[in-house]
Amino acid sequence: MGKIEGKKFRIRVLGCRTNQYEAEAVASALVLRGARPSEEEWDVAVLLSCTVTSEADRKCRQQVRRLRRENPQGVIVAAGCWAQELDEEEGAKIGLDAIVGNRLKSALPEILEKILAEGTRPRAPVVCRLPSPPNGDWDKLSVERTTLRTRAFIKVQEGCDHYCSYCIVPYVRGGPVSRDSGEILEEVRRVAVAGCREVVLTGVHLGLYRHGEGGGLARLVREIAKTPGICRIRFGSIEPFALDENLVRTLAETPGFCPHLHLPLQSGDDGVLRAMRRGYSAAEFRRIVEKVRGLWREKIHFSTDLLVGFPGESDAAFENTLALVRELEFGKLHVFPYSRRPGTEAACMEGQVPEAVVRARCEAGIRLGENLLERYAASFIGKTVPVLVEKRKGKEARGLTPHFLPVHWNGGGETGGVCDVEVKGYKSGKLLG
Repeated sequence: MGKIEGKKFRIRVLGCRTNQYEAEAVASALVLRGARPSEEEWDVAVLLSCTVTSEADRKCRQQVRRLRRENPQGVIVAAGCWAQELDEEEGAKIGLDAIVGNRLKSALPEILEKILAEGTRPRAPVVCRLPSPPNGDWDKLSVERTTLRTRAFIKVQEGCDHYCSYCIVPYVRGGPVSRDSGEILEEVRRVAVAGCREVVLTGVHLGLYRHGEGGGLARLVREIAKTPGICRIRFGSIEPFALDENLVRTLAETPGFCPHLHLPLQSGDDGVLRAMRRGYSAAEFRRIVEKVRGLWREKIHFSTDLLVGFPGESDAAFENTLALVRELEFGKLHVFPYSRRPGTEAACMEGQVPEAVVRARCEAGIRLGENLLERYAASFIGKTVPVLVEKRKGKEARGLTPHFLPVHWNGGGETGGVCDVEVKGYKSGKLLG
């Protein structure tokens, strides 16, 4: 099996659910070559990196430095979005042995084999990257069985060509490409046989998934729902303008599709939305949410992202966002400060908001999110809910409801299975059983 057989590896993931899938796929490929995952001693470490904000960049550097301190002689690889644009000299300075860009992650096992065959760390990082944006065919990653999680992330789409004015992702991920539906369904069957009960469909811009004549997300969901052993399907995130009536009806009528959608709003102010190039107005977003609620069979949980402090965002514009969030009764809010990304349109815009103002607006958004989530979660107190068991420690168990609410309880249920839990309370973002 080569030099990687018998080696211990560690995977670290920063960023989106697509990265989480890619981490599972890399781990699966290494296990197939005879390597073993380890959270203690390790010979090889792989970071699936993120560059969506400057804070994400900082965390990537921090993670690499921490790994290098742990093991001065180990092989460390950074792959993905941050690695796509990383300066080679900086990579060498912080201790990387290889830098692998997007659409080439399937080559990671071969790259590691070559480095390990040399017997010592390379003098300079091995670099394997396509020019940015890295357009090309589907990167042949796949998962044989879940190694890192009880739920299986299934990547079905890559890339984006929407070019929101603040977003670096199209530049580092490349244009849209969809995975073959046959490969997707085969992967779903494999993880189901391995014991997974829930699959989460992921993509950089999931709504752009297309395969064959009429082969959009609606058809894919219907096919996945037929897979024996799979009792839950959900999306990682989907842009609101991808939710046409056919897709919404399919999701609502598919018993295994979970009543939760993550719809990124970013702003509730029309002027800011235009400057962001989001492709919808506040009124259009409101109509999409109302359409989904009108077609769904039960009360759905909407979670969302807010991007706070975008250039030109006034106090009144921010208040418009908070007002829309209250009106639409979101549950979970993910609140992020705007981060200037070099090369994006927004990086050169006038009206950059002072850091102190951005910080105060973030805090206000987070407080609102906490209140809205508590209100939504309270509607489950006194009810019995099905929970996918994700972790157990002694008598304490943790898991997720179909509505994507975490539950902690003392009692039964095997890890990876589904059990019924009576909800008795709510505290700090989780239901208590």
